[in-house]
Amino acid sequence: MRIQLDGLTALVTGSTQGIGLAIATGLAAAGARVAINGRSESSVQRGMADVLRAVPDADLVALVADITTEEGTATAVELLPDVDILVNNLGIFGAKPVLEIDDAEWKRYFDVNVLTAVRLTRLYLPGMMRRRWGRVLTIASDSAIVIPTEMVHYGVSKTALLGVSRGYAKEAAGTGVTVNSVIAGPTHTAGVEDFVYELVDSALPWEEAQHEFMVKHRPQSLLQRLIEPEEIANLVVYLSSRFASATTGAAVRVDGGYVDSIVP
Repeated sequence: MRIQLDGLTALVTGSTQGIGLAIATGLAAAGARVAINGRSESSVQRGMADVLRAVPDADLVALVADITTEEGTATAVELLPDVDILVNNLGIFGAKPVLEIDDAEWKRYFDVNVLTAVRLTRLYLPGMMRRRWGRVLTIASDSAIVIPTEMVHYGVSKTALLGVSRGYAKEAAGTGVTVNSVIAGPTHTAGVEDFVYELVDSALPWEEAQHEFMVKHRPQSLLQRLIEPEEIANLVVYLSSRFASATTGAAVRVDGGYVDSIVP
Protein backbone atom coordinates (compact mmCIF):
# COMPACT_ATOMS: atom_id res chain seq x y z
CA MET A 1 0.00 0.00 0.00
CA ARG A 2 1.58 3.27 -1.16
CA ILE A 3 -0.16 6.33 0.23
CA GLN A 4 0.01 9.36 -2.04
CA LEU A 5 -1.38 12.70 -0.91
CA ASP A 6 0.03 14.77 -3.77
CA GLY A 7 -2.04 17.85 -4.56
CA LEU A 8 -3.71 17.93 -1.15
CA THR A 9 -3.29 20.62 1.49
CA ALA A 10 -3.19 19.67 5.17
CA LEU A 11 -3.37 21.76 8.31
CA VAL A 12 -2.03 20.16 11.49
CA THR A 13 -2.66 22.28 14.56
CA GLY A 14 0.02 22.40 17.24
CA SER A 15 2.52 20.82 14.87
CA THR A 16 5.87 22.22 16.01
CA GLN A 17 6.66 19.29 18.30
CA GLY A 18 5.51 15.90 19.57
CA ILE A 19 2.62 14.08 17.93
CA GLY A 20 1.69 17.06 15.77
CA LEU A 21 5.19 17.31 14.34
CA ALA A 22 5.26 13.57 13.62
CA ILE A 23 1.89 13.82 11.85
CA ALA A 24 3.04 16.80 9.78
CA THR A 25 6.18 14.90 8.81
CA GLY A 26 4.20 11.83 7.83
CA LEU A 27 1.75 13.81 5.70
CA ALA A 28 4.60 15.70 4.02
CA ALA A 29 6.40 12.42 3.26
CA ALA A 30 3.22 11.22 1.54
CA GLY A 31 3.26 14.29 -0.70
CA ALA A 32 0.80 16.66 0.96
CA ARG A 33 1.38 20.40 1.26
CA VAL A 34 1.42 20.84 5.04
CA ALA A 35 0.84 23.90 7.20
CA ILE A 36 3.02 23.88 10.31
CA ASN A 37 1.23 25.69 13.13
CA GLY A 38 2.55 27.22 16.32
CA ARG A 39 2.16 30.40 18.34
CA SER A 40 5.58 31.92 17.61
CA GLU A 41 7.71 32.45 14.53
CA SER A 42 10.66 30.71 16.19
CA SER A 43 8.71 27.55 17.09
CA VAL A 44 7.20 27.30 13.61
CA GLN A 45 10.59 27.73 11.95
CA ARG A 46 12.06 25.02 14.21
CA GLY A 47 9.18 22.72 13.34
CA MET A 48 9.61 23.34 9.62
CA ALA A 49 13.34 22.66 9.90
CA ASP A 50 12.62 19.36 11.67
CA VAL A 51 10.21 18.30 8.90
CA LEU A 52 12.66 19.31 6.18
CA ARG A 53 15.42 17.25 7.78
CA ALA A 54 13.20 14.18 7.47
CA VAL A 55 11.58 15.14 4.16
CA PRO A 56 13.96 17.46 2.24
CA ASP A 57 11.48 18.16 -0.57
CA ALA A 58 8.54 18.85 1.75
CA ASP A 59 6.07 21.53 0.65
CA LEU A 60 5.42 23.50 3.83
CA VAL A 61 3.43 26.57 4.87
CA ALA A 62 4.25 28.54 8.02
CA LEU A 63 1.15 29.31 10.08
CA VAL A 64 2.10 31.46 13.05
CA ALA A 65 -1.17 31.82 14.96
CA ASP A 66 -2.73 31.08 18.32
CA ILE A 67 -5.63 29.09 16.95
CA THR A 68 -7.25 28.84 20.37
CA THR A 69 -8.49 32.38 19.67
CA GLU A 70 -10.89 33.70 17.07
CA GLU A 71 -8.16 36.06 15.85
CA GLY A 72 -5.73 33.21 15.37
CA THR A 73 -8.33 31.18 13.55
CA ALA A 74 -9.01 34.13 11.24
CA THR A 75 -5.28 34.23 10.44
CA ALA A 76 -5.39 30.53 9.56
CA VAL A 77 -8.37 30.91 7.25
CA GLU A 78 -6.84 33.95 5.54
CA LEU A 79 -3.63 32.02 4.83
CA LEU A 80 -5.42 28.77 4.00
CA PRO A 81 -8.96 29.46 2.77
CA ASP A 82 -9.42 25.76 1.99
CA VAL A 83 -7.77 22.62 3.29
CA ASP A 84 -8.28 19.03 2.22
CA ILE A 85 -7.03 17.46 5.44
CA LEU A 86 -7.63 19.04 8.84
CA VAL A 87 -5.89 17.45 11.81
CA ASN A 88 -7.11 18.86 15.13
CA ASN A 89 -4.09 17.93 17.19
CA LEU A 90 -3.59 20.88 19.54
CA GLY A 91 -4.29 20.10 23.19
CA ILE A 92 -3.14 20.72 26.74
CA PHE A 93 -2.86 18.30 29.65
CA GLY A 94 -1.55 18.19 33.17
CA ALA A 95 -2.05 16.47 36.50
CA LYS A 96 -4.27 18.05 39.15
CA PRO A 97 -6.51 16.59 41.89
CA VAL A 98 -10.08 16.77 40.64
CA LEU A 99 -11.38 18.60 43.71
CA GLU A 100 -8.83 21.36 43.11
CA ILE A 101 -9.86 22.06 39.50
CA ASP A 102 -11.80 25.31 39.56
CA ASP A 103 -14.24 26.69 36.99
CA ALA A 104 -11.57 28.72 35.22
CA GLU A 105 -9.41 25.63 34.68
CA TRP A 106 -12.35 23.59 33.39
CA LYS A 107 -13.18 26.38 30.94
CA ARG A 108 -9.56 26.65 29.80
CA TYR A 109 -9.41 22.94 28.97
CA PHE A 110 -12.64 23.11 27.02
CA ASP A 111 -11.60 26.29 25.19
CA VAL A 112 -8.29 24.79 24.09
CA ASN A 113 -9.05 21.10 23.68
CA VAL A 114 -12.63 21.20 22.44
CA LEU A 115 -13.70 24.57 21.08
CA THR A 116 -10.56 24.99 18.97
CA ALA A 117 -11.38 21.78 17.10
CA VAL A 118 -15.06 22.72 16.90
CA ARG A 119 -14.29 26.14 15.42
CA LEU A 120 -11.82 24.94 12.80
CA THR A 121 -14.01 22.03 11.74
CA ARG A 122 -17.02 24.32 11.44
CA LEU A 123 -15.02 26.64 9.16
CA TYR A 124 -13.31 24.06 6.94
CA LEU A 125 -15.88 21.26 6.67
CA PRO A 126 -18.35 23.11 4.40
CA GLY A 127 -15.68 23.61 1.73
CA MET A 128 -14.74 19.94 1.87
CA MET A 129 -18.39 19.00 1.48
CA ARG A 130 -18.79 21.29 -1.55
CA ARG A 131 -15.70 19.72 -3.15
CA ARG A 132 -17.02 16.25 -2.28
CA TRP A 133 -13.76 15.18 -0.65
CA GLY A 134 -11.94 15.85 2.57
CA ARG A 135 -10.62 14.46 5.81
CA VAL A 136 -11.14 15.77 9.34
CA LEU A 137 -9.19 14.01 12.06
CA THR A 138 -9.25 14.88 15.74
CA ILE A 139 -6.59 13.53 18.06
CA ALA A 140 -8.34 12.19 21.13
CA SER A 141 -6.88 9.99 23.85
CA ASP A 142 -7.32 6.79 25.80
CA SER A 143 -8.14 9.20 28.63
CA ALA A 144 -11.43 9.91 26.84
CA ILE A 145 -12.56 6.39 27.73
CA VAL A 146 -10.47 5.52 30.77
CA ILE A 147 -10.74 8.79 32.71
CA PRO A 148 -7.47 9.22 34.63
CA THR A 149 -7.89 10.15 38.27
CA GLU A 150 -4.94 12.54 38.10
CA MET A 151 -6.38 14.64 35.23
CA VAL A 152 -10.14 14.28 35.02
CA HIS A 153 -10.55 17.63 33.24
CA TYR A 154 -8.27 16.49 30.42
CA GLY A 155 -10.05 13.15 30.06
CA VAL A 156 -13.50 14.74 29.96
CA SER A 157 -12.39 17.23 27.29
CA LYS A 158 -11.20 14.35 25.14
CA THR A 159 -14.49 12.50 25.72
CA ALA A 160 -16.26 15.57 24.36
CA LEU A 161 -14.11 15.44 21.24
CA LEU A 162 -15.35 11.92 20.47
CA GLY A 163 -18.91 13.22 20.44
CA VAL A 164 -17.98 16.30 18.41
CA SER A 165 -16.26 14.17 15.78
CA ARG A 166 -19.20 11.78 15.51
CA GLY A 167 -21.61 14.69 15.18
CA TYR A 168 -19.68 16.35 12.38
CA ALA A 169 -19.39 12.98 10.60
CA LYS A 170 -23.18 12.80 10.54
CA GLU A 171 -23.35 16.30 9.07
CA ALA A 172 -20.95 15.23 6.31
CA ALA A 173 -22.85 11.99 5.54
CA GLY A 174 -22.90 11.09 1.86
CA THR A 175 -20.53 13.87 0.76
CA GLY A 176 -17.31 11.89 0.37
CA VAL A 177 -15.85 13.64 3.40
CA THR A 178 -14.82 11.50 6.35
CA VAL A 179 -14.61 12.70 9.96
CA ASN A 180 -12.87 10.53 12.52
CA SER A 181 -11.16 10.74 15.87
CA VAL A 182 -7.94 8.95 16.77
CA ILE A 183 -7.65 7.51 20.26
CA ALA A 184 -3.97 7.85 21.01
CA GLY A 185 -2.51 5.88 23.89
CA PRO A 186 0.25 7.02 26.26
CA THR A 187 2.79 8.57 23.90
CA HIS A 188 6.44 9.49 24.32
CA THR A 189 6.81 13.24 23.89
CA ALA A 190 8.79 15.90 25.74
CA GLY A 191 5.61 17.04 27.47
CA VAL A 192 4.81 13.51 28.56
CA GLU A 193 8.33 13.08 29.94
CA ASP A 194 7.66 16.10 32.18
CA PHE A 195 4.28 14.62 33.14
CA VAL A 196 5.86 11.25 33.97
CA TYR A 197 8.35 12.93 36.29
CA GLU A 198 5.47 14.65 38.09
CA LEU A 199 4.23 11.19 39.08
CA VAL A 200 7.43 9.21 39.67
CA ASP A 201 10.82 9.88 41.30
CA SER A 202 12.47 12.66 39.28
CA ALA A 203 15.90 11.22 40.08
CA LEU A 204 15.24 8.05 38.07
CA PRO A 205 16.85 7.61 34.63
CA TRP A 206 14.28 7.96 31.84
CA GLU A 207 13.95 4.26 30.99
CA GLU A 208 13.33 3.38 34.66
CA ALA A 209 10.95 6.30 35.08
CA GLN A 210 8.97 5.25 32.01
CA HIS A 211 8.76 1.66 33.26
CA GLU A 212 7.59 2.74 36.71
CA PHE A 213 5.01 5.08 35.18
CA MET A 214 3.57 2.33 32.98
CA VAL A 215 3.49 -0.20 35.82
CA LYS A 216 1.94 2.12 38.40
CA HIS A 217 -0.16 4.52 36.35
CA ARG A 218 -0.92 2.76 33.03
CA PRO A 219 -0.88 -0.95 33.92
CA GLN A 220 -3.63 -1.73 31.36
CA SER A 221 -1.24 -1.14 28.46
CA LEU A 222 -0.60 -4.30 26.47
CA LEU A 223 2.33 -2.65 24.72
CA GLN A 224 3.91 -2.00 28.14
CA ARG A 225 5.80 0.99 26.84
CA LEU A 226 5.03 4.49 25.67
CA ILE A 227 3.99 4.80 22.04
CA GLU A 228 6.30 6.75 19.75
CA PRO A 229 4.74 9.76 17.97
CA GLU A 230 5.50 8.25 14.56
CA GLU A 231 3.25 5.31 15.44
CA ILE A 232 0.34 7.71 15.94
CA ALA A 233 1.26 9.52 12.73
CA ASN A 234 1.17 6.31 10.68
CA LEU A 235 -2.52 5.82 11.46
CA VAL A 236 -3.34 9.48 10.81
CA VAL A 237 -1.65 9.36 7.39
CA TYR A 238 -3.66 6.27 6.47
CA LEU A 239 -6.94 7.83 7.61
CA SER A 240 -6.06 10.92 5.57
CA SER A 241 -5.77 8.86 2.41
CA ARG A 242 -8.21 7.57 -0.17
CA PHE A 243 -7.65 4.07 1.19
CA ALA A 244 -9.72 5.03 4.27
CA SER A 245 -12.76 6.16 2.27
CA ALA A 246 -15.14 3.85 4.16
CA THR A 247 -14.02 4.82 7.65
CA THR A 248 -16.01 7.72 9.05
CA GLY A 249 -17.70 8.62 12.31
CA ALA A 250 -15.23 6.32 14.01
CA ALA A 251 -12.98 6.51 17.05
CA VAL A 252 -9.97 4.57 15.82
CA ARG A 253 -7.54 3.30 18.43
CA VAL A 254 -3.76 3.41 18.35
CA ASP A 255 -3.47 2.94 22.09
CA GLY A 256 -1.14 0.00 22.59
CA GLY A 257 -4.09 -2.04 23.85
CA TYR A 258 -4.59 0.34 26.77
CA VAL A 259 -8.37 0.53 26.48
CA ASP A 260 -9.75 -2.78 27.75
CA SER A 261 -12.28 -3.32 24.99
CA ILE A 262 -12.63 -5.61 21.99
CA VAL A 263 -14.79 -3.05 20.19
CA PRO A 264 -12.99 -0.05 18.64
